[in-house]
Amino acid sequence: MKVFFNQLFDYNFYCNKKLIEACNSLDGVPTKSIGLFSHILNAHHIWNARAIGKASEYGVFQLHDIKDWGDIHYENQRASFEITTNSDDFEKRIDYENSEGRLFTNTLQDMLFHIINHSAHHRGQIAMDFRANGLEPIPLDYIHYKR
Repeated sequence: MKVFFNQLFDYNFYCNKKLIEACNSLDGVPTKSIGLFSHILNAHHIWNARAIGKASEYGVFQLHDIKDWGDIHYENQRASFEITTNSDDFEKRIDYENSEGRLFTNTLQDMLFHIINHSAHHRGQIAMDFRANGLEPIPLDYIHYKR
């Protein structure tokens, strides 16, 4: 399971890094894309924090300056690798509160997979926003990464 999640987080890191690089090269990033990518970073951070039982430093929809995206992304990745490296039980059930204060319980593997799936979902929305703003989306499908 560790190898599987490390591969998925490598892919996630690659995709987010490519998107950060692309946005840094633009004269202007669409407002919706800034909000969506900030949300990707926030959610990744929040789920990492839940997995280790710590309070989150970010709000779900907190906006981040593009110049800060790389550092936040790197820290998210580092924390996720630390979680996967130190876990011997991916079926471990973890209690947490969602952003509305409701209590839930999920397995660590479900939480980790959610980070990857959630990020891919919103990167797809960013690709659509890029196209709607006359920008060419970056090919970030998993198979492109593996080729």
